[in-house]
Amino acid sequence: MNQVMDRVHGVLSDISRAAVWVGGLALMLSAVMVTGDVIMRKLFGITISGSDEISGYVFAAATTWAYSYCLLNRANIRIDAVYNQMGLRTRAVLDLVGLAALTYYVYLLAVSSVGVLSESLEYDSSAQTTLATPLWIPQIFWVTGLCFFLVCLAFLCVYGLYALARTDWSTINRIAGIKSVEEEIAEETFVN
Repeated sequence: MNQVMDRVHGVLSDISRAAVWVGGLALMLSAVMVTGDVIMRKLFGITISGSDEISGYVFAAATTWAYSYCLLNRANIRIDAVYNQMGLRTRAVLDLVGLAALTYYVYLLAVSSVGVLSESLEYDSSAQTTLATPLWIPQIFWVTGLCFFLVCLAFLCVYGLYALARTDWSTINRIAGIKSVEEEIAEETFVN
């Protein structure tokens, strides 16, 4: 069973890594577009209408898709002054409680975002800008990013509860805990 869970974790990590690369590329392209717009406006008085709007949509979508990458790679920021002084078992329980709380919050957020998307589709809403972008287009990327994040959180909760039932504290730490200093150094120096 552990191998199946690790395989699913690997697949989710691969999807999130690909999404981060796509989001990063989209952010780079939008930065080039905004830079070009600023230069053309300054030198020639010509503007690329909507570059700021498009970059906002790209930022929102890239951010929501990056959440799962941060989660699965334990790259989220936490205050760990007291946490590191606790035992492995206590940290594992706290990690699962934190994971469950975040899952509930993201569930509420995802449900709300799906509601926003369905309203945009129902009323054929468009942005009140010169591009008049149909809002469902950027919202679909935003909503799917949040929903994928929710799937990743739910999987980690199930995996964590499975490890808890087996009193496998190290697995809980490996999937949901804070990286140790040694792990951080190994990552930064490419040592495995």
